[in-house]
Amino acid sequence: MKAFLLAHPAGHSLSPLLHRAAFEYAGLEGEYTALDVPPENLKAALEGLKFPDILGCNLSLPHKETALSYLDSVSSEAQIIGAVNTVVHRHGKLHGLNTDASGFLAALEEEGYRAGGIAVVLGAGGAARAAVYALVKAGVEVWLYNRTLERALSLQSELAPQGRTFVKQSGIPWRAVNLLVNSSSAGLNQPDESPLEGALLEDFPRLAPGALVYDMVYKPLQTRLVRDARAQGLKAQSGLGMLVHQARLAFLEWTGREVPAAVMLEGLVGKVG
Repeated sequence: MKAFLLAHPAGHSLSPLLHRAAFEYAGLEGEYTALDVPPENLKAALEGLKFPDILGCNLSLPHKETALSYLDSVSSEAQIIGAVNTVVHRHGKLHGLNTDASGFLAALEEEGYRAGGIAVVLGAGGAARAAVYALVKAGVEVWLYNRTLERALSLQSELAPQGRTFVKQSGIPWRAVNLLVNSSSAGLNQPDESPLEGALLEDFPRLAPGALVYDMVYKPLQTRLVRDARAQGLKAQSGLGMLVHQARLAFLEWTGREVPAAVMLEGLVGKVG
């Protein structure tokens, strides 16, 4: 049996290590391969999954939203979020799911976060949509920060009508924020890049006591956002936990086998700093 990651680029992904560990733990003969698929080739790549020995695929940037129109069916959760990160192949049909939302909450809970209060989400892409959906469903008031106003407003109107949207250096009530999430690609393979800038970076240390800063970027583990947060005495974590939990849920959908997150994480030992 085979499964894939479709992304562009795909070379940075740790997903093959996670799923290889899962196949071994489950006692299944399986392969997981990361494929670099440019946007114009996504439809053909998805069609190529319709072989009997293929379980499905994961989707990463920039395919999570585009893929919706190429699948035979999509879960109600993925439809609401507007993004798919897991595709399950059954009998020549492709079904789209979103395990990012549940994986994100599981990762936050591991860090001791308890839903409530105000969260600020940086970014407005597919990952942001999963985070906002999960947080709003858990009863959190979500505020959005994104450089492109139109995209942030669209996300807000669809998923977080009780929240607010900020762009550029507009004001955010930092002292009331107990969760800051970076869902943008800022910092990906560029450890000195921060999703915060200017006045926002200056106000950043004023987060509520005990606040959690969660950077969905997991490579490198020590992004500038994580380093800056820890330097201010804040609790901060990379997106490795979310990566593992969304992978665990995807593997369950493909195989019906439960694999502990710790087992998949063990597959990364020696591979990340």
